[in-house]
Amino acid sequence: MSWRTVVVGSRAKLDFKMNYMLVRKDFETTKIYISEIYMLIIESTAVSLTAVLLNELVKAKVKIVFCDEKRNPMCEVNPFYGAHNSSKRCREQSEWDTQTKAIIWTEIVRRKIENQCNFLKAENKEEAYLLDQYLNELTLNDETQREGHAAKVYFNALFGKSFTREQDCVINAALNYGYAILLSAVNREIVGMGYITQLGLNHCNQFNQYNLGSDFVEPLRIFVDEVVVKNQFTEFGGAEKRLLIEIMSNDVYIDGNVQVLNNAIRIYCKSLFEALRTGNNQMIRFIQHEL
Repeated sequence: MSWRTVVVGSRAKLDFKMNYMLVRKDFETTKIYISEIYMLIIESTAVSLTAVLLNELVKAKVKIVFCDEKRNPMCEVNPFYGAHNSSKRCREQSEWDTQTKAIIWTEIVRRKIENQCNFLKAENKEEAYLLDQYLNELTLNDETQREGHAAKVYFNALFGKSFTREQDCVINAALNYGYAILLSAVNREIVGMGYITQLGLNHCNQFNQYNLGSDFVEPLRIFVDEVVVKNQFTEFGGAEKRLLIEIMSNDVYIDGNVQVLNNAIRIYCKSLFEALRTGNNQMIRFIQHEL
């Protein structure tokens, strides 16, 4: 089972040999067994890689994330066909019942707000009572937009009344970076199970090729929020990015068991597809974390 998140942050050439990824830097070569790699982050634009390596990584379902010149996630690589029965899965996805999608989306929103509420309580923020109220007011498909109201209260409680998610600041840089890593991990599982990321439950932006991933990732954002709040970033460089990348290897709880987050995401996504296939929201296995 893959488990390693590999970050290449300086000039290097990546190649393939005998099921290993070779990382060549000056006079030093590091070998990493491909089956151990869960995610590869190409953080520097001075990195080159061979087509044969790229092909082998995709076949092994390794999530590959490329960063821009500012070392922020810019794009990711997804295979056209993530499973042997992708055609069947795509047909299923296009036929998901509208009512079922609404029910599943409501449960996703409920868990997201619950996570935010519990985090505010752990941080002794009195605004938590408002999120409790929003949970009681939550309707099917979140028609009254409790998620949006909760997000505003939540972020203002954590980062101040003047904070918005549109600001160009260290906090948003860290949040966006962490969220991008989580989204990539979720997209990996969606594609790996034979579905497509463009068709979402609630997200339906024609310019967003990751609508379904954007739906599924919502309850997971809390893991990034916690790191950003606890570490009180005043700058956002390599060390801060490492802390966010390491989230994927943190222990979490799911279905009564301890798993590292990248494995838990696989279980979580699989349970969502089971819930959508059967119409039973009790099938969902949300990831828990002791804040």
